[in-house]
Amino acid sequence: MMNKTVSKDEMLPEYHFDYQQAKPNRFAARSEQRMTVVVLDEDVAQVFTTPESVNKVLRALIKNMPHITSDETTA
Repeated sequence: MMNKTVSKDEMLPEYHFDYQQAKPNRFAARSEQRMTVVVLDEDVAQVFTTPESVNKVLRALIKNMPHITSDETTA
């Protein structure tokens, strides 16, 4: 079977996209926040079932961690 190059004129109507009718991405506002996706192990995910619960615990942990100064990072 030979590959055939299809010109734009030969494309089916459902493949034509009218960019003048395009609407703004309704999810774009969400992407303004910087987000990082982390995959939790199953046992952890059973305890922390929402992003809020994970963030709450991690923020408490960060708050109680000893702070590292720039002098300590170069040692």
